[in-house]
Amino acid sequence: MLSARSLFQEILDNDDSYQLFCSIAASGEAQGGWENGRIAALVPDSMRDLAPKITRHGADEDKHGRIFNGLLKKRGLDPVDVPPGTDYTMLLEQRGIGLAHEKLRRDERLTEKDIVVYLSHSRVTEQRAADQMDMLVRFFGDHPEVGKAIKQICADEDNHLAYCHEELLRLAYAGHGRAIHTTLRECALTEIAIYRDVSLAVMSHMGRILKWPRPKSAALAAGIHAMYALERAGGWRRMVSLKMPERRDALGGPATTAPAF
Repeated sequence: MLSARSLFQEILDNDDSYQLFCSIAASGEAQGGWENGRIAALVPDSMRDLAPKITRHGADEDKHGRIFNGLLKKRGLDPVDVPPGTDYTMLLEQRGIGLAHEKLRRDERLTEKDIVVYLSHSRVTEQRAADQMDMLVRFFGDHPEVGKAIKQICADEDNHLAYCHEELLRLAYAGHGRAIHTTLRECALTEIAIYRDVSLAVMSHMGRILKWPRPKSAALAAGIHAMYALERAGGWRRMVSLKMPERRDALGGPATTAPAF
């Protein structure tokens, strides 16, 4: 029977599929680290209090990239090129979600509106990341090879999500509520389509590596489309709600180090 647990176990057990999985994850985290680093450097003067938290966010993403590369090294594997269709962060940027890389490469201060866009984009994508890591921890939190790593990343993603909730609520109270609501909805509806496309691309590559029979690949593709239909029908709303988190100032301290392997 097909299940998320069995699929990830197959990917984990095969060096080639594991290599691709970790390479995709490491690349996305490194890209997130770069984006946050540039945003922290360009924060408008009226929001300079956010710069240390954005810097911490970027440092965490960089750390996650090192963790995935460390998992590869532990197994004696090198990172591989990420197939374009599986590059979640690149596809989001191409669809206009978040801040354009062209803007981030310029040495010009961002605006308050830009920071609203950044935090709204992060609220949506960090929800996806937190959901995925929660699932992996449930299935493999005690795994001797990857358990410690995914628990560390999961804890960080929970902090990132708490930070997004708190800062967006603060900005909403400061008068940015309408812009936040509009941007969150736009980001979420675009993200779920990109996540569907990336999931289909990743499973297609995994299917070729693991030599899945055609009926199995077709069943997986149907499941991905069904999940998208559920998210499009209303599941996306979990990505746009805001509530004050139990843990306040979640990114108020220095970044933690990567765990030893």
